[in-house]
Amino acid sequence: MVTRKHPRFPVSFSSTLVHENRFSHAGSVRNLSAKGCRVDSIISPFTGMQLTVQLHIPGESQPILIDNAAVRWSGSSGIGLEFLTIAPRHQERLDRMIQQLEPKIVLQ
Repeated sequence: MVTRKHPRFPVSFSSTLVHENRFSHAGSVRNLSAKGCRVDSIISPFTGMQLTVQLHIPGESQPILIDNAAVRWSGSSGIGLEFLTIAPRHQERLDRMIQQLEPKIVLQ
């Protein structure tokens, strides 16, 4: 069993994966954590490949930009990305989104 440092939350929104400004492919984000995500896409990048990722959040006019993400795995169940570099303003937006996804504990 894999123990994760950051909980993953199920989501469904679009993304754009860019490699060195040479190719750009659409993807569908299926789960998200503070430090990574799983994306469904027609591409099969190699492990270690570095990508720029745009997370297109429903209801927001601008995507969250992940300046540098590393492919940690790729296969039939999608692409696992680890977020390596995020500008502070995009990190703040990502953090707010993660907070909204976290289950709320109701005290009685």
